[in-house]
Amino acid sequence: MIRATLITLILTLAAPALAPPAMAEVRLGKNVRIGGHDASNQTFTKTKRGEYNITTTAPKNPGCKWRKNKDGSKTKVFNLQKSSDPFRLGLNT
Repeated sequence: MIRATLITLILTLAAPALAPPAMAEVRLGKNVRIGGHDASNQTFTKTKRGEYNITTTAPKNPGCKWRKNKDGSKTKVFNLQKSSDPFRLGLNT
């Protein structure tokens, strides 16, 4: 009885470690705003990633660019300044 309980406990604790990694996909739908900027209808996966850098001052390299990673995937890097205009933030509609 104790042996069966011990084996069950070991298998329960080892199961997450033996499972394959989860696949995830993030889809940004309609009217999505990040830092006051439109981020609608973008999809990010394991090989196509997104990185948003929002600053309060003007960024050194403003805009978006694709960067290749060492593992072969690509990252879309967004260097954006936070919008202080309430109309762009969607607060006064």
